[in-house]
Amino acid sequence: MTPRLLPLLAATSLAACAQGSPDPFAGFGHQPTLPAPQTSIIPTLNARQAVGWPAGVQPQAPAGFTVTRFAGDLAHPRWLLVLPNGDVLVSEASSEAKPAKTIADWFANRQEAKAGAAMPSPNRIMLLRDADGDGMAETRTVFAQGLKRPFGMALTGGQLYVANDDGVVAFDYADGQTSVTGPGRRVFDLPGDPINHHWTKTVVADPTGARLYATVGSNSNVGENGMEAEAGRAAVVQFPLPNGPARIYASGLRNPVGLAFEPRTGVLWTAVNERDMLGDDLVPDYMTGLREGAFYGWPYSYFGQNVDERVKPPRPDLVATAIAPDYALGAHTASLGLAFYTAELFPAHYRGGAFVGQHGSWNRRPPAGYRVVFVPFENGRPTGPPEVFLTGFLNARDEAQGRPVGVAVDKAGALLVADDVGKAIWRVTPSSGATGASPSTGTSR
Repeated sequence: MTPRLLPLLAATSLAACAQGSPDPFAGFGHQPTLPAPQTSIIPTLNARQAVGWPAGVQPQAPAGFTVTRFAGDLAHPRWLLVLPNGDVLVSEASSEAKPAKTIADWFANRQEAKAGAAMPSPNRIMLLRDADGDGMAETRTVFAQGLKRPFGMALTGGQLYVANDDGVVAFDYADGQTSVTGPGRRVFDLPGDPINHHWTKTVVADPTGARLYATVGSNSNVGENGMEAEAGRAAVVQFPLPNGPARIYASGLRNPVGLAFEPRTGVLWTAVNERDMLGDDLVPDYMTGLREGAFYGWPYSYFGQNVDERVKPPRPDLVATAIAPDYALGAHTASLGLAFYTAELFPAHYRGGAFVGQHGSWNRRPPAGYRVVFVPFENGRPTGPPEVFLTGFLNARDEAQGRPVGVAVDKAGALLVADDVGKAIWRVTPSSGATGASPSTGTSR
């Protein structure tokens, strides 16, 4: 063992002793408890080994709901778009290991590989069709391929927009179409390589079809690659159709992923992954309604104006303008998917509320996330308490049978969940006697 590794391994051992709160809803709510920061050289390393689902095993939903496998044997399915005729588009893409420039990069590569998050990217979109209405896709076709780590998708005005890892492209689309040709027409660029640390980019169209909105994550944890590498990042971008130009709509959002318009108010909401290496219970991920022109703190502060002392030089002028997000979703939960329930199939309790796909931590003890949670809304605002809606992604040995990512509501009103490690799309519907009860709720903090 080389002497230069000893301090790092010692730090790893110390991190292994740290324990976050066992409360499954720690760090949730409008005003979450924020413990004192605990800085470390490297984060807690606790990725759950990806093992996949054994035969006959699947996630669990609340009493009164049924879970079925809508589709399986997919290649790292990430995001979902339900088309007007009921077909479901699934983007298949993955992180790919890059040469480690630092020992922290080396640890991160190992953790991603263990968690099933690093593999050759499929770079395609699959179309799934349930022609007979039995809740399972009988046919699948390659809808688009040769893309560049596609993630989010949006349909408006006869155009299908796809967010690659470096920009948005468009394809002509007609109802019932099962494939497209070519790489797509370039609509607008988004920051991409050479670093492209948070590469997952989402795109949505506003309800009028007049504008697109796209997410762009940061190129670092807290700006350690230099703020020049963060130009145009940690933001949600607005693009007026048809010709733009693109501009920053809201900023200071470390890694925004899920995007959805709240149905009552029409406000655009996003789910955001916050920073690491401040402790197992800091900083909570969150979802928030976006204010045009607002700054949400990253990297200089978190959850409003709580200053991150690691960022040099400080920017007290920007911190003074930082807005606290609307609702915390727990530290290191990797909250990605976001969908408001606007259908009528589920009990009334769920209507208007938000489903959030929590991909799961790789850097917390005990692990957090690995579930889909539900947050009730009233009058366009989250009311809580939060509820566990879909769980079982970790087995009794805390191995990852699956990891939920994108969530969507299908044409019939069922909830669809993309599971990248499980290579599946799960479909949740009420069974006879559904009451809307949840097996686990938390106190909004």
